[in-house]
Amino acid sequence: MKKKQDHFETAVIHQGYDSKNMLGSLTPPIFQTSTYTFENAEQGERRFAGEEEGYIYSRLGNPTVRVLEDRMAALENGEKGLAFGSGMAAVSAVLIALTKANDHIVCSSGLYGCTFGLLTMMEEKYNIITNYTDMKTKAELRAAIKPETVVIYVETPINPTMRLIDLQMVAEVAREYHIPVVVDNTFSTPYLQRPLDLGCDVVIHSATKYIGGHGDVIAGLAVGKESFIDLVARTTQKDIGGVLSPFDAWLLIRGLKTLPVRLDRHCDNAEKIVEKLKDHQKVAYVYYPDDEKNPDISITEKQMKRGGGVISFEIKGDKKVAQQVLNHLTFLKIAVSLGDAESLIEHPATMTHAVIPAETRQGMGITDQLIRLSVGLEAWQDIWSDLDQALNKI
Repeated sequence: MKKKQDHFETAVIHQGYDSKNMLGSLTPPIFQTSTYTFENAEQGERRFAGEEEGYIYSRLGNPTVRVLEDRMAALENGEKGLAFGSGMAAVSAVLIALTKANDHIVCSSGLYGCTFGLLTMMEEKYNIITNYTDMKTKAELRAAIKPETVVIYVETPINPTMRLIDLQMVAEVAREYHIPVVVDNTFSTPYLQRPLDLGCDVVIHSATKYIGGHGDVIAGLAVGKESFIDLVARTTQKDIGGVLSPFDAWLLIRGLKTLPVRLDRHCDNAEKIVEKLKDHQKVAYVYYPDDEKNPDISITEKQMKRGGGVISFEIKGDKKVAQQVLNHLTFLKIAVSLGDAESLIEHPATMTHAVIPAETRQGMGITDQLIRLSVGLEAWQDIWSDLDQALNKI
C-alpha cells in the first residue's frame, strides 16, 4: 500500500492501487474470475484457516473490488472498506451484524423508504424494535436509548426532507453508552462530509449514487474499523452473499476519479436552482442544507463542506398538482435515484418512500406536495427553464 495522499482530489485517483503491481496497467484490471487456484493443498488449507493472505473465491474477495474498498476506506479516513452488490445489501449486512433478536435500534426520524422497510421486517421477524427520534439535543437522544439499544442509525441529510443531524453530538452521547453509530453518507459522500472524523463508527453508502455518478451500476459500501468490517465480511456478507461484481467495482473506481469535480458542479447548480425556487410563486418551501433559511444551517456549516446536489421543495397544491409538475417537464427525467449526470426528479410519497405508512410518512415531513430533485451536471439555466415552465403550468 502506498502512502496515503494528503489531498482528497489526489487520493480519489491514486489511493489503493499501484500500477507497478499490475504489469504497469494505468487502470486497475478487471479480475473477472469466480475462483482462484492454490499452489498446493496445504496453501489452500492455510488460506481457509486465515493463516495466509490470498484470494480464495470472489464472494470472499477480489483484487478489483479490493482496490475500491481500500480507496473508499482512505477517503472516509476509516481503517477498512467493504463493497456490496447494492446500498441495501450494505445497510442490511451492517445492521444484521450489529443486532440479534429482541435488541433495540435508535434511528433518525426520517430515512430512505427501503431502510424503513428493512427495519420493519426486522421487527416483525426478530422483535428488533426501532424507535425514531429527531436527535436535536443530547437529552432527546439519551431519552430514546434503552438498556437493549445496540445501535444508533442516522441519515444526514435525511432523505428526502434534507434535515440535518449533528453527528458529533450523536457520537458523544453514543460513547457514553458504548453504542456504535452507523451513518448513511450517500447524499454527501466523503468529499462533503466525513462521519468517522466526527466520532461515528460505520459509514454506509449507496454507491449507486454519487460514487458511481453515471447511473450505470448498483452497489453499496461500508467503511469502519478493521475489526468490525472483518466481522461483517466473514459473517453477514459471506453467508448472505450480497457481494459486488468485479466489473461493477471497476465502474465505481472509474467514477470515483471525477467525484470532486462532479460534486462541485452539482453543488454549484443546486445553489442556483434553490435561489430560483425560493422566489417562485408556485413553490411553498425549499429544503436544502446550505440554504440560509434552513433551520439546521449551523449543523451544515459545522460538518459539511457544501450543501450537496439534492433539493426538495413543496409546491402550493396537493399530490395531483405535484404529479402535474413532473408530467409537464420536457427534458428533466422522472426517475428515482440521484447523483447522476442527468437531473432526476421524483415524488417521494408515491415513489421512494411509498412503503412507509401514510401517517408515519407525514410525521417524517414527507408530504404529498413534496418533490425531490437531484440536480445534474447540465447547464443550470436549462434545468431552471424546464422547472419554471412546468411550475407555471399548474
